[in-house]
Amino acid sequence: VQLQASGGGLVHPGGSLRLSCAASGLTFSSSVVGWFRQAPGKEREFVTSISRLGGNTNYADFVEGRFTITRDNAKNMVHLQLNSLRPEDTAVYYCVASSHADRGIQYYDTPGRFRYWGQGTQVTVSS
Repeated sequence: VQLQASGGGLVHPGGSLRLSCAASGLTFSSSVVGWFRQAPGKEREFVTSISRLGGNTNYADFVEGRFTITRDNAKNMVHLQLNSLRPEDTAVYYCVASSHADRGIQYYDTPGRFRYWGQGTQVTVSS
């Protein structure tokens, strides 16, 4: 299984980025997928997840409506639109996928709920 994340970069506060993740080696439409992030010196934290068919999503409280997760099962892709970025959003963002999807979306919000992890893409928000 491979999860290849891309789209990170350097952006000014208030700016936007679109992260993408290409999945291979798994039955993508059978997995809950999502994003975690890890800032220097901090623990990895949940950002968002999306159900198998995209009908349900879950976001961390700190998102506050600024981020949007979508998926394209025909292309085995998941995207994360980041808007109104803040310096505290600076982190490595990891694409994740579960090995099952038999629970409600709220269940998929901790690292242990996801079997597959991508290599991460750096997002830096700075003026």
